[in-house]
Amino acid sequence: MINTADSTSGSKSYLGSLTILTSLFFIWGFITCLNDILIPHLKSVFTLNYTEAMFIQFCFFAAYFVVSIPSGYWVEKIGYKSGIIAGLSIAGFGCLLFYPAASAHSYPLFLAAFFVLASGITVLQVAANPYVTILGNPETASSRLTMTQAFNSLGTTIAPYFGALFILGTAVKAADEVKLLNADELSAYQAAQAAAVQTPYLLLAAILFFIAVVFALIKLPKVEASKARDLGGEDDDAHDSAWDYKHLVLGAIGIFVYVGGEVSIGSFLINFLGEPAIAGLAKQEAGKYVSLYWGGAMVGRFIGSAVMQKIQPGKMLAFNAVMAAALVLMAMLGSGHIATWAILAVGLFNSIMFPTIFSLAVSGLGKHTGQGSGILCSAIVGGAILPVVQGAFADWAGIQQAFFIPVLCYAYIAYYGWQGHRL
Repeated sequence: MINTADSTSGSKSYLGSLTILTSLFFIWGFITCLNDILIPHLKSVFTLNYTEAMFIQFCFFAAYFVVSIPSGYWVEKIGYKSGIIAGLSIAGFGCLLFYPAASAHSYPLFLAAFFVLASGITVLQVAANPYVTILGNPETASSRLTMTQAFNSLGTTIAPYFGALFILGTAVKAADEVKLLNADELSAYQAAQAAAVQTPYLLLAAILFFIAVVFALIKLPKVEASKARDLGGEDDDAHDSAWDYKHLVLGAIGIFVYVGGEVSIGSFLINFLGEPAIAGLAKQEAGKYVSLYWGGAMVGRFIGSAVMQKIQPGKMLAFNAVMAAALVLMAMLGSGHIATWAILAVGLFNSIMFPTIFSLAVSGLGKHTGQGSGILCSAIVGGAILPVVQGAFADWAGIQQAFFIPVLCYAYIAYYGWQGHRL
């Protein structure tokens, strides 16, 4: 066994454990961001409209709603380490399902694979996020979670470039072109499209199973949930469940709109940058630009983890939300370089939002921390619902006008950072 915690005179250093945990944040960021590449690819392969293509995100993020709350109770019983191993294994199996989905050229099977993959990532997040917040000083929980989330952003930064090369690199024919192919040509074309998806996801499955084995072999420190904060003289025993904490419920809404807004922007970026009035980029080239959007989040998280040592997390959250809303409005109302760089810059201000909302929301939950984490992770279902809503508006009014959905999301986040987390 490898012991990652050093004990000296009753105190513990969790640096080793936190270092290992960052690998989880990297891998699930990488996998989640590959959706932004698969959406335009599968949209072309199956000739889907925007609403139909957004069902990829619906099935992926719906898993958070279905699995998160049961996972919260489960993780409380089996422990953080076992929850991490289970999440990695389920996600690995989900990646394997992409192989038959591509071979059968079946969109419903792809959607099922997305759901299973996301179920594993959900269990992983329910276990890992609160674990990071309680491994150390409660006062620096937001900063600590922001730092580990920065490595999540490293994964989201690399994934679009990787996906653009290996998935979007295979040209997709229009429906009329496919009809002109003879049997041999059609078979070869479908095989090429399948391989573009199969190889990357088989590799990801192998990595996930390998990391699961590593976590089974290492020894992680056992930690107790922090005591509940003083809420008007009440103690932890006065609350029967995490739902009794208003700041958690409002935080869950914050997670819902944050993930919904962030995913909506990322899901539409390639098509948005392909618009003649914006940048007129080909899909493969636009896919590489998506890395700048997620790269901004990575840079922002490294900066934010340091800044929040000095500035209250709530105020930082409100400021970033206002800036993000302003940039999305510029992208909606502008064109050319202004609209292009405005929408890409939103990633910089998205950076600290998820970890800050999460840490503010679970603050003081005590023995209900596991349940609270499950509730917050279930709110990630916003990534399933809001992109579909934005897709419907894009089909009706145009892709640029549909970006008003994220603007509304950032308005609520500004409220939560300024006032909502104090209630």
